[in-house]
Amino acid sequence: MTALEADLVGWSCAPFTGGGYTHDVYRKGAGPGVVLIPEMPGLHPGVLALGNHLVDNGFTVAAPSMFGTPGASALGPSALPALVRGCIAKEFAAFATNKQRPVAMFLRALARDLNAQTPGKGVGVIGQCFTGGFALAAAVDDSVLAPVISQPSLPLPLTPRQRRDAGVSEDELKIIEKRAADEGLCALGLRFSADRMSPAERFVTLKQRLGDAFEVIEIDSGPGNPDGLSRMAHSVLTDQVREVDGHPAFEARKRVVEFLTERLAG
Repeated sequence: MTALEADLVGWSCAPFTGGGYTHDVYRKGAGPGVVLIPEMPGLHPGVLALGNHLVDNGFTVAAPSMFGTPGASALGPSALPALVRGCIAKEFAAFATNKQRPVAMFLRALARDLNAQTPGKGVGVIGQCFTGGFALAAAVDDSVLAPVISQPSLPLPLTPRQRRDAGVSEDELKIIEKRAADEGLCALGLRFSADRMSPAERFVTLKQRLGDAFEVIEIDSGPGNPDGLSRMAHSVLTDQVREVDGHPAFEARKRVVEFLTERLAG
């Protein structure tokens, strides 16, 4: 059994400008809004399947295309150029610690725009892999009520300091801490236990700073794990999901939908 995939059928596309950047944004659905930030190498069929799943569960999804070719295979020829661009673009600051990344300004503007066009109390933001921490950075804005941080891999974890880094600047993290204390903001984090690209130290930092406001789902992918997951397992919500009750990634995706529903319905 393999993960679900989908194409661009039913998605509308229009450019959106915010924070000094312009990217095409693909939209679909009705209901409370969720900004779905693609993982590397872009809006590949697995990300689109996740978007369709959110739409099927009653959400309006806005998915910005910030790298790669929308609809192209995750293993296609556009994958390597997308990764290279991501690593060198100032917009993403892939190696920097304690950094407010310019892309956060774009995502906050997109979240505000989506919030203005959808029902509910606010919007959710899902970041994955390369973009995992961007969901937390977006939560500096009051429109974001449900950040989901899936296997965050920036800054790229090459040094102990990079592995501990929360993926946002200290100033941004202080605002998120204050929102958690004063407004009840909560964040959801997901990772596989053996995933070196998304180090455990990063979630330790966030748990220390946010406490009970940070819910963690860590799926066992170590040697001899009961689900036979590879130690290379990385993408919790896309290529590792199997449509079987009880499968850990399936259950993690189910919890994401529950979290978004709890935080956004109203």
